[in-house]
Amino acid sequence: MQLSIAKEILNAQILTGETEKQLSDVELLSACGSDLMSDVLAFVKHQGMLLTGLVNPQVIRTAEMMDICAICFVRGKKPGDDIVQLAKERNLILLTTDFPLYIACGKLYKNGLVCKED
Repeated sequence: MQLSIAKEILNAQILTGETEKQLSDVELLSACGSDLMSDVLAFVKHQGMLLTGLVNPQVIRTAEMMDICAICFVRGKKPGDDIVQLAKERNLILLTTDFPLYIACGKLYKNGLVCKED
């Protein structure tokens, strides 16, 4: 699924990765919803999007370590300028949606973002 489609499904706002063209260039193969970065480190696959309500620099560092290409903050959460700047420096796309975590993950799954088991 293209990230631009995921953005539309989630009715998300772009925080970094300013253009729709950038979003359409990114192909999502999976998504992970978690507020526990230890779970993200243990279970995330490649080329995924992280959905989380956790708004701190550790989210950016975890995403970078796991080759996550985009982070979507749920429940209307918006990171501070320091976190946005850190994401820009690491070429991570940040989005925010008003949907809660469970609903956001369900919407992506229902619309075809299904992670294939290895």
